[in-house]
Parts: sequence; C-alpha cells; structure tokens
Amino acid sequence: MEPITITVRKDGEWVLIHRGNGCGVLHANRTAGDDNPLLLVRLAVKPRAQPPFPLGRLALI
Repeated sequence: MEPITITVRKDGEWVLIHRGNGCGVLHANRTAGDDNPLLLVRLAVKPRAQPPFPLGRLALI
C-alpha cells in the first residue's frame, strides 16, 4: 500500500488514503494511536510543500 494523503472527518478524526500497489484501488483507513504522528503530518502538508505545478507561474492580480 502506498500512502497518498490524509483527510479529516467532521468529528476531527484523521483518515489515511492509500493506493494498493497491485490493484491501484484507493482505500481509506482511520489512523491508529501507534501511527507515527510526524509521518502523518508530513503526508498532510505534502500538497503545500510540493504543489503539482510551479508556484512561480501563478499570476497575482
């Protein structure tokens, strides 16, 4: 399984979205108490740290 992102439910619970390596299907699993909090936060901020497009190309009006 490859972790893709983190989402947050209405009640504040974090849910890990991951993709199966063989099947490519997306799955959602609740985070557990023994999950590494640093790795979860790194995954949560990844879209801001590494956007899918160059930030310099955004035109500020």
